[in-house]
Amino acid sequence: RAFLHLLAEVGIDPARDGVTIGPVPGALDPGASFGVVAADALERRLVDGFWANALGSETAVRRGVGKVIADVRRGDGPPGAGQYTFAALATTETLITREPERVAAAVRAIVRTQRMLRKEPARASEVGRRRFPPAAAEIIAAIVERDLPFYDPVISQAAVETMNGFAQAIGLLATPVRYDDVVATRLSPLWSQGTRELTPPR
Repeated sequence: RAFLHLLAEVGIDPARDGVTIGPVPGALDPGASFGVVAADALERRLVDGFWANALGSETAVRRGVGKVIADVRRGDGPPGAGQYTFAALATTETLITREPERVAAAVRAIVRTQRMLRKEPARASEVGRRRFPPAAAEIIAAIVERDLPFYDPVISQAAVETMNGFAQAIGLLATPVRYDDVVATRLSPLWSQGTRELTPPR
């Protein structure tokens, strides 16, 4: 939906302009890395292009079978498009209240991992070798190093406002959701200062 909305915002109507959008062959196979599978499909000319992650685009570029047309994270496309969707750790308010220490531990792990990668991007290769095919694992550290500005655990008010607008535009929300109802602000000391212990809510 993010891609369809992006196309609409730049004046492209798939039906009118003859654009066919569909699943990437093999992307739903168990253990598949969507980006790598998408690059494979592009190389085999099963698709003319794809909307995927940095690993997929970098794989296609390095193989010489594709080019990056738009990177919304870096400001390409309509204003705010880079925050229509983004990676996040999600859970329920019930779990946060019932097991605050467990949730805090997960947040601390993410913050520490991001900080480690900012200092030592090459460490990404260790995980890459376990998670991705060999060719992809060899480039993961370079991708992480290039994308270091995005390794930030903070979800800003502006990001939530943009995401709200997108969700309303495509019919997922009737009204905006409050920032405090989206982001567990009681945990903010953990991502703003990194390692401070969470005080369980009363």
